[in-house]
Amino acid sequence: MEAPPDNDVLWARSLHFTHRDGSPGLTGISLGVRESEILAVSGPRGSGKTTLLRCLSGLVPVRSGEVWFNSSPVHTLGPMARERLRRDRFGWIDPEPVLVPELNVWENAALPLMLRGAGRRRAKAAALEWLERLDVGDRARSRPHALQHAERQRVAIARALAPGPAVLFADEPTAPLHRADRAHVLRTLTAAARSHGITVVLATHDADTAALADRTVHLLDGRRVHTVHLPDSPDAEGRAACSLSV
Repeated sequence: MEAPPDNDVLWARSLHFTHRDGSPGLTGISLGVRESEILAVSGPRGSGKTTLLRCLSGLVPVRSGEVWFNSSPVHTLGPMARERLRRDRFGWIDPEPVLVPELNVWENAALPLMLRGAGRRRAKAAALEWLERLDVGDRARSRPHALQHAERQRVAIARALAPGPAVLFADEPTAPLHRADRAHVLRTLTAAARSHGITVVLATHDADTAALADRTVHLLDGRRVHTVHLPDSPDAEGRAACSLSV
């Protein structure tokens, strides 16, 4: 078993994943993610973006292949060890915000830190800092049911950032937001990642969102593809392109 390169915080080789209905989710995906890099995973719906993030984060076990985090194998860990890894080192943002209805906004944002054992005062301070950055600091004592949908998503993003994860997995994080909100939230997310040295793996189908990343990996039908632009020819109008699986 070959260890990954030292400068890759995440590394995957020949990942295969099959859904419960037997349909393929990933077919031979290999990639590396460098420390503090923002990597966009793009592709249409059903291309395997979410499945790839779930496998890289240890949320689901791969059928075959390898996943490494900081030169330690994730693919050999049992369910409890993978859960501890996600709790202690990873952050996750879903397309739809899921908050604890019995907790107010700052308590929701502070929850991951308190689950790690942080004191209430420290956890609250970190949560309030990120809520302010995401323009929902004035809703800190509100309950989730009193928030607009976009505000709940901002709280979910603050919750993911507050613990200072080594890797943040963001699955279409701005999907519930209006276009005007998306730019601000994405700028906050990318600036936070760069200033705090957080590695981000971002799934998106939106070209403008992918453009904020350092690098983009394209998926199609569970495979990684490259788009090759061909030069104009006398018998063709415009620029042609083809996708090659690798």
